[in-house]
Amino acid sequence: QVQLEESGGGLVQAGGSLRLSCAASGRTFSNYNMGWFRQAPGKEREFVAAISRSGGSTYYGDSVKGRFTISRDNAKNTVYLQMNSLKPEDTAVYYCAADQSVFVAISPRFYDAWGQGTQVTVSS
Repeated sequence: QVQLEESGGGLVQAGGSLRLSCAASGRTFSNYNMGWFRQAPGKEREFVAAISRSGGSTYYGDSVKGRFTISRDNAKNTVYLQMNSLKPEDTAVYYCAADQSVFVAISPRFYDAWGQGTQVTVSS
C-alpha cells in the first residue's frame, strides 16, 4: 500500500495563501487518483479536491472552488494543494488520500490510504 505524508500546514491570516504537499512512497504513485480532505473539530471529514492519475481531471468541493488548486507531479510522487484567499472557516486538519478506483471519488470511503494530516489555521 502507498504511504503518504503531508507537509506545509501552518498559521496564516485571512486572505493569505498556503501550499500543502503530500509525498507518496511504497507503490507506483501514478496508479492512484489522489484527494485532499479536511476535518474541523466536531465536524465530518469534508471533500476538498481530487485529481486523476494523469492529472488531466480535477474536482473541487463547492466551498473551495476558485480559491484552491490541486496538482500533481508524478515524477516527484507528490500531490499539491495551493490554497489562496484563505478564510477562517478553512481551518482544519488537511489529509491527503490515495485511491485506485477507476473513477475519481469525492467520498472518503473510497480512499484506501491516508496521510497523518497537517493542521491549517486561518486567523481572522
